[in-house]
Amino acid sequence: MRSKKIIALVLSGGLCLALASGVRAEGPTRIDTSESGFSAARLVNLERYIAADIKKGLIPGATITIVRNGKVAFQKVLGVRDAATKAPMTLDTIFRIYSMSKPITTVAAMMLVEEGRLALEDPVAKYIPAFAAVKVGVEKVDAAGARTLDLVAPVRPMTVQDLMRHTSGLTYGFFGEGLVKKAYVAANLNDGDPTTAEFAERLARLPLAYQPGTTWDYSQSTDVLGRVVEVVAGKSLLAFEKERILDPLGMKDTSFYVTDAAKYPRIAEPLATDRTIGVGALVNDPREVRKYESGGGGMVSTTADYMRFLQMLLNGGTSDGKRYLSRKSLATMTANHSGAAAGVVPGPYYLPGPGYGFGLGFAVRTEPGSNSALGSVGEYNWGGAAGTAFWVDPKENMYVLYMMQSPSQRLRFRSALRNTIYGAMEK
Repeated sequence: MRSKKIIALVLSGGLCLALASGVRAEGPTRIDTSESGFSAARLVNLERYIAADIKKGLIPGATITIVRNGKVAFQKVLGVRDAATKAPMTLDTIFRIYSMSKPITTVAAMMLVEEGRLALEDPVAKYIPAFAAVKVGVEKVDAAGARTLDLVAPVRPMTVQDLMRHTSGLTYGFFGEGLVKKAYVAANLNDGDPTTAEFAERLARLPLAYQPGTTWDYSQSTDVLGRVVEVVAGKSLLAFEKERILDPLGMKDTSFYVTDAAKYPRIAEPLATDRTIGVGALVNDPREVRKYESGGGGMVSTTADYMRFLQMLLNGGTSDGKRYLSRKSLATMTANHSGAAAGVVPGPYYLPGPGYGFGLGFAVRTEPGSNSALGSVGEYNWGGAAGTAFWVDPKENMYVLYMMQSPSQRLRFRSALRNTIYGAMEK
């Protein structure tokens, strides 16, 4: 049964938890730590950890959700969505999810792959001809120590698979060093309110940081993938995602911008001193509607909305009797496409971390012991620059969703949450 209210429940451990409105039949149906295998008493540590940082003034607020075996084992709303207004945090608070846009865009592209309209091995230039002329920037140092950029032809074309797994040779300019990254910053890619098509054309005029297919480097690959989806689908990225993913799943507050002024008060804001996500990159204002729809980092969403997306993934590609992806497609996406067997090496900023490979749209855990954080082999995850993060653990039939807006605190939280949550698991 779908509830139109937020149902507050108090468990024996004294935790006041909330169940998202509009939960679907195949999704979480109630809150129960005993049947989901968690200790309510030990999950208090999770609440205390987040609440302590709110009290210290490190973050304004957050939501944390654990779903296991189809039940909400833990869901807590803490602090405020905006320190300036003191508006309380809620499950329908709207967050900038940044790179948590990437899995949605990749799912959209995989839908086209399943229909035979797109292939992983296709050259990107088939859909965006400007990439046929792209060059690779190779840094050289002369006798005086000066660095220059030599432009060479790619050994092979950039493919759709490269876009999905960050081996395209594209990069980001707002973190890391190198002449190609500096060229990205100097290009002012967002100047003048470009369309998604124009943005992709601008990227194609810049050199690649690596030969395609050789190196994992976090990049604007998924932005280009979003443009590929537009070309193949014959409509905007948002229009396609609304038609095939967002509207069917009931993700009513997930979009690229907040266009309804009535929703403005629900937008979460980071602290005034914590609005930098990289070199020359500040937290954006989603109220300012632009033409560009960034499939790699432009979406906003809510806890309630993104829960629906994650439950669909955990269900093996289905929700409410509707299939979004085949089981085999999802298995392919959550396999490691970026290891030594694929001829890929980690770049200097390998964000998945030790013990993880990268699939199509997700980091994927490949080893139990190489990473200090607790978890399971086969778990897949990603996060956003402003602090949102999730992971899906098929082995434990579980997903975790954490939502906050605090760029400076995001990395510390991701490891601590894993250890606290798995530390509360009793069976």
